[in-house]
Parts: sequence; C-alpha cells; structure tokens
Amino acid sequence: MRGPQGGQQNAPMSASLRNHFLIAMPGMEDPNFAHSITYLCDHSEEGAMGLVVNRALDLSYDEIFDHLDITDFPRGNDAAVLAGGPVKTDRGFVLHRSCQQQWQSTLSLSEELSLTTSRDILEAMAHGEGPRDALVVLGYAGWGPGQLEREIAENAWLTLPAQPAVLFDVPLERRAHVAALQLGINLDLLSSACGTA
Repeated sequence: MRGPQGGQQNAPMSASLRNHFLIAMPGMEDPNFAHSITYLCDHSEEGAMGLVVNRALDLSYDEIFDHLDITDFPRGNDAAVLAGGPVKTDRGFVLHRSCQQQWQSTLSLSEELSLTTSRDILEAMAHGEGPRDALVVLGYAGWGPGQLEREIAENAWLTLPAQPAVLFDVPLERRAHVAALQLGINLDLLSSACGTA
C-alpha cells in the first residue's frame, strides 16, 4: 500500500473535483441538468456525488419543518428547498458554511463548507439557531466510475473551484452565470454562439 507521497500513483485523486462547481454547457440535453450548476461533494475513482444548487422546488423551509413535525418555530421562512438531482429525491441534505456547532451527521467538504444529513440541524434552523448560511436540498446527482470524466471530456461541463459566495450570496437563477464569469465566460454569449462543427 502506498502512502500519500506515492507520486504518480495518486494522480487520479489529485485530479479530484471535490469542492468544485460543474456548470452545464448550453448543449446539455438532460432535463435534470440543463442550465444547472452543481456543487461536487465527492469525486473519486469510484464516481462522483453532487448537489444541483440552482433549481427550486415548490416547497418552503416551513413546509419541511412541518413535514418533520418540528414544532414551535417562528413562521415565515419561505426560502425554497432545492432539487439537488434525480437520485433519491426524498433524501435531504443541508449544505452549509462550516461552523463551531456540532451536528449528529456532518461531513466536512472543505475549510468553508460542510454537508449535514441529520435532523438536528433542521431543528436548529427552524428555531433560528442553525448555521448562518445554508441550503436545504432534496435528492442528489450521482455518476459512476469514469462517467463524469467522460462527460467533461465530451464538453458537457465547465468546471471550476467552488466559491461559497456563489452558493449563499447570489440568487439561484444567477449562480451559474456568476460562477462562469470567474472563468471569464459569459454563458449568454456562449449560448448564442453555440453550434455544431
């Protein structure tokens, strides 16, 4: 077994796109991902898992709290729950800025971002005690071994390091555009210039 200093043998892991954005190229025909931006939570030789972060469901935080039988919380949180992807659409995730609070089931994704799947974070959020910035997401996007790499090679996606500000400070309908601008790419111009060779 080789250690982390194994050099070339670790090339696939050093190419991991964990904590990156995937922006769907204009030619993306899959309706689950057309015009989407996805945050990659994990990417390894075994595949990839991410959350689409710019598709709102017709479901509010208050409705999620009611569904979970969380009681005595102040009403009025009409923030939209996001559709994270076509896999296990009944499974919930909270993508949030890393913080001092500890939750029952949290995975640190980067120094700035964490993913929590336990009910306790939603109870805290309902009562105004959760993380300062958070997205509640149902479902996720998944790729098998080598699948995402093939899609990237076929120019289905733009990739870039994730910026938490895009997740929490930019309206969801502008997230893909703002992220693409960090690469110097205007998606509106790319869309109108796209064609076949």
